Amino acid sequence: MPADRGGEAATMTPRAPTVDFGMLSLATSLGEPCQVADTAHLYGISAEQLSRLGYERYHRAADGVTTAQLGAAAARAALEKSGVDRAAIGYLVVANGATVPEYLNWDISTAVASQLGFNTVPTLLLTQGCASAVLAFQQVAGMFATRPEIGTILLVAVDRVSERHTRRMGATTVDSDGAVAIVFQRGHPSFRWLATEQVTAAEFVDFFRLEYCGSAAACVPDANRNLGIDPAYQVYRHFHDEPKLLVEWAAEVDRRVIDAVDGVCQQAGVSRSELSRLIMLNDSQPSMAAVARAAGLPIDRTNARLSSMLGHFGGADPLVCLSLYHQDGLLTAGELVALAGMSSGMHWFCTLIEV
Repeated sequence: MPADRGGEAATMTPRAPTVDFGMLSLATSLGEPCQVADTAHLYGISAEQLSRLGYERYHRAADGVTTAQLGAAAARAALEKSGVDRAAIGYLVVANGATVPEYLNWDISTAVASQLGFNTVPTLLLTQGCASAVLAFQQVAGMFATRPEIGTILLVAVDRVSERHTRRMGATTVDSDGAVAIVFQRGHPSFRWLATEQVTAAEFVDFFRLEYCGSAAACVPDANRNLGIDPAYQVYRHFHDEPKLLVEWAAEVDRRVIDAVDGVCQQAGVSRSELSRLIMLNDSQPSMAAVARAAGLPIDRTNARLSSMLGHFGGADPLVCLSLYHQDGLLTAGELVALAGMSSGMHWFCTLIEV
């Protein structure tokens, strides 16, 4: 495991980012709020599990509302807030880590573009699970670095659960439907990108995969076959006769989030102690508390409370929370905010923002 780099970063001089860009605006488009306690029976989760996870509410898109529609709604709101001319958008990046897309051989990024009337704007689709939205920042940085003619980029992060294929509620999480959009502008002084870090452990690639409905194991004739399998089946299978190693691996999961945080702090030349907030994926309350302890931060400097009221929007979680904190006036200029988490694959990731 990589060494703890938080203390090492404290002795470094803060460095300017390779590319200078910030966020002009952020906006969300979320499904309808639903009370977990009132609807848990629909998804086969027990009251005991509910109590342990700590989720109070989640968001479910109305039947017939598509992923592209959710993404486009957030994009329109962000564009309106930014005040920029739509013609100024040089690139559209869509992060969609959903396990099951609405269609095969189909591009959700251009579907969002079509909804927006961006018929000639080039698009990029990122599908690296829950890492997609946070890692998108370095893709945006790369575009600004290599395309000097581009001054403004629109990012949309969107996820929608396919209840026919996967469980909305399970033993570890409660999933939500929603989108967040960000308008990035070169040279903008607020919400500046500083650095992005990724830690990968390829030996765990099969953890959390869906067993059916891919080309290796088709879902015909029953598209519901995944619903009868615990989402963590491959994890249990890997540690089937070694429960002690399973416990150790769970702790390692939390530590590697901190590895990613320390890595991004080292890149930026700051210390982990300088972070004002650690915004993670909207995980269960025990999991978020464990990561906060590993980071040496009080739980109220994380998004734990928001997580319990929002549910898990896949990779969009940290950006949804960032948008809501900004909307409520809870962020101060100059604060350092880390956006971090873990994704199937397996990946741990972090992006550092200066408000």
